[in-house]
This record gives sequence, structure tokens and C-alpha cells, in this order.
Amino acid sequence: MDLLIGTTNPGKLREYAALFGGLPVRLLSLHDAGLGSMDVEEPFDTFAENARHKAAEYARVSGLLALADDTGLVVDALDGRPGVYSKRYAGPGKTDAERCHVILSEMAAVPEKRRTARFVCVLAAVSADGAINETAYGAVEGQIGYTPGTGNQGFGYDAIFIPNGYPVPLSDIPFADKNNLSHRGAAARALLPALRRIVESN
Repeated sequence: MDLLIGTTNPGKLREYAALFGGLPVRLLSLHDAGLGSMDVEEPFDTFAENARHKAAEYARVSGLLALADDTGLVVDALDGRPGVYSKRYAGPGKTDAERCHVILSEMAAVPEKRRTARFVCVLAAVSADGAINETAYGAVEGQIGYTPGTGNQGFGYDAIFIPNGYPVPLSDIPFADKNNLSHRGAAARALLPALRRIVESN
């Protein structure tokens, strides 16, 4: 069975390949499905609505069971920003490093005890006919560091987010450990029973 992962990000695809390794499915990226140029907007104000909307669009166009997530960094001292606007927060065409720099600049005067934040992920699986519509939520608590990490195990805001219980940001944590504690890992594990039932019924 083919499962379309709604991403062109190789880092994200690698994470899902590890998280869903026990499922008898073939994971396809948007590039694999010939949809690499397809850009679905995130027009809603919640992670769940955006995730379901993206998954439904990918499923409709591909004819496959599609999985998509909406993920964001929620910073308490910034009143929840960047939130659902995480990918677009610094403006169009910005790199991960530039987006991290914007957050660090806005947090420059914030003391350590008020630098609390969390990564949130809502993962949605939708079939082409809409009969399957499952969502799952995951989050990891932590704080915003003062400088970016130096590791290469992450993307997005991973370089400036230090999960609780760790001395380094997500980007510096070994891949397997990151999957075990990450917001995306938590959402994937929460969705896994539903995905297993779907696969076994087909």
C-alpha cells in the first residue's frame, strides 16, 4: 500500500520513514508522486484545520491515502507566535537560519525563566474519497536558547529549541533520540494505531 507523505523536505521524510518503519507501506514524498511543485496553502488559524486541509488536497490530487502535518513553534513570551505562521514568520523565501535569527532577535531581552516554548504537531491522514479522516496531536515542551545549536539533526526552528531535560537544542540531539521525544514523533505514534487499522483493512 502506498502512503503519500505531504512533504518535499528530506529531513521530514526521513523522520516519518523511521516512525512508520513497522507498517507494510511504501512511503512516497510529493516528489515521488510527481507533485513536487504542488503548494497547498495553510489558510486556517489552527494546526488541525491546516493539517486536514493539506492532507485532503494531496489525497484528492494523487488518489492516494495522504498524510500531512501542520507544525509550529509556540513561544509564550511572544504571545504564542510564530504558531501556525512558523514557516512564513520571517517573510517569503527565508532560510531556516534567517527564521531562527528573527526569533532570537525578538527574544533577546527575555530572561531564561520566561523563554518557555513548545513545538506542536497535528498530523492528519485523509483518503482520496474522504472516508478516512484521522488526526493526532503531539507536543514537546522546552525553551528558546540564546544562540543556535551546531548540530545537523534537525530543520526549521530545531536549532534554537531546547527540549526540557536536555542541555542542547533538538538539532544537536541524535536522530533516534530526537524521534523519541519530538512533537512529530508523538503525533506519529498517536496516529499509528489508526494507520495500522487502515492498512490491515486494505
